[in-house]
Amino acid sequence: MLDNAVTALSRLPGVGRKTALRLALHLLRRPEDEACEIGQAIIDLRKNIRYCRVCHNISETDICPLCASPARRRSTVCVVENVRDVMSIEATGQFDGLYHVLGGLVSPVDGIGPDLLEIDSLVDRVASGEVDEVILALSATMEGDTTNYYIYRRLTAPGAVPSPPKITQLARGVSVGNELEYTDEVTLGRSILNRTVFEDSF
Repeated sequence: MLDNAVTALSRLPGVGRKTALRLALHLLRRPEDEACEIGQAIIDLRKNIRYCRVCHNISETDICPLCASPARRRSTVCVVENVRDVMSIEATGQFDGLYHVLGGLVSPVDGIGPDLLEIDSLVDRVASGEVDEVILALSATMEGDTTNYYIYRRLTAPGAVPSPPKITQLARGVSVGNELEYTDEVTLGRSILNRTVFEDSF
């Protein structure tokens, strides 16, 4: 049974067998109800958390609280790679629009093409005519820049959307090569406020 627990824990990202063994032995030393509470929390997470059908952020309902909030500016959509990036931007307190979570970045080396990301649904959102600005808030990496450019081409292609929105990206206060989730809140907040028009960044 211990070996099964170690094998299961080692499937988590960044957890090798040594760390998994240490965690398993720690759980054995804790009171039984505490270990059961951790296990139940994981089961509840997996069973009850879903993805918002509008922005693909995690949610306990079909539409997440951000998309459902009347206080959010619906004309501005911030495109991010993952849920962690939503949390990072929200922590800055500098953005009051909506989000669109792609679920990754275009990376041919890793076998991730545009068809595996939530790009078509982004185009559909913009085509609805409610979005005036799309902020490309992706990591300043080769994969992020490739994804930015692909989205830009999709949204500005003739006939793609009835009225192409303004497309901006984060100011380069975010260092080249940095992933968004590791950028400090002050720098990230300033990058959102000082965002630039995407086509001017080539």
